Amino acid sequence: MSRRTEPRSTRGRISPAELHAAMAAPADAAGFTSRRQQVGGLWLHIRERVSVRPERTACLLLHGLAVSHRYLMPTARRLQQRRVYVPDLPGFGRSGKPGAVLDAAGHADVLATWLDAEECGPVAVLGNSFGGQVAVQLAWRRPDLVAGLILVGPTTDPAAASMTGQLWRLLRDLPREDPRQAPILAADLRDAGLKRVVSTLRLAVRDPIAPKLATLRVPTLLARGSRDPIAPSRWLGHLAALLPGAQTLVLAGAAHNAVTTAGAELATAVDEFIETSSRPAPMATQPRSQ
Repeated sequence: MSRRTEPRSTRGRISPAELHAAMAAPADAAGFTSRRQQVGGLWLHIRERVSVRPERTACLLLHGLAVSHRYLMPTARRLQQRRVYVPDLPGFGRSGKPGAVLDAAGHADVLATWLDAEECGPVAVLGNSFGGQVAVQLAWRRPDLVAGLILVGPTTDPAAASMTGQLWRLLRDLPREDPRQAPILAADLRDAGLKRVVSTLRLAVRDPIAPKLATLRVPTLLARGSRDPIAPSRWLGHLAALLPGAQTLVLAGAAHNAVTTAGAELATAVDEFIETSSRPAPMATQPRSQ
């Protein structure tokens, strides 16, 4: 099933309230608090809101390359009727910096260990960009922990599966993004460091998600911004063809960082997707005996 949101003048923009929520950690804001937890000798920073509707499926949001929990907050803060977890992946944001740079599988292993310790799964997992690669790895390795997948601007399109290809698409994306994201991106790049970003990108472009995604049997929502050159519509259509029953969503006016600039619209779609996919299928009507 495919959907396209209706255009709105504020689409593709970040509001002052959203920017505040993004930059607030470790202070409390928008119902979210920060904590640090040791996982396998590594300190993870987790931004979370856990005081609402514990009976509903929780949502775990995973950020992309070079960024952190910060740019996910415009979407996270709008998921108001369920528990929400927004960790910084190892090496990024306010989490610890491991000596070795982790690939998508390494990040997925850390998250699986953390989810096992928390006993909060299975969860719906939203991954943006490289976070989508981590989400697919997590579902592939530990399907028991994943109730649903939401992949927003997933990477890496085989048509640009190289560092040069991805950097070129990034350069095309930047003018399409709201410049008010600059403080978020600057803080995230400072925290990660250019060396770690480049090393992670080198690993990311060698990680094809399509073969793994095709083996999964989990409800999936595929989304992209209508102006996203990093995850073009053709690539999203290819992934949808591998997943009978997958839903697709196009967020009009947004570019690659739709989680930041179309948070309200994306969160509404995510809430609807989680609720619908978690309902048991209706029982088939039995024919009456004659």
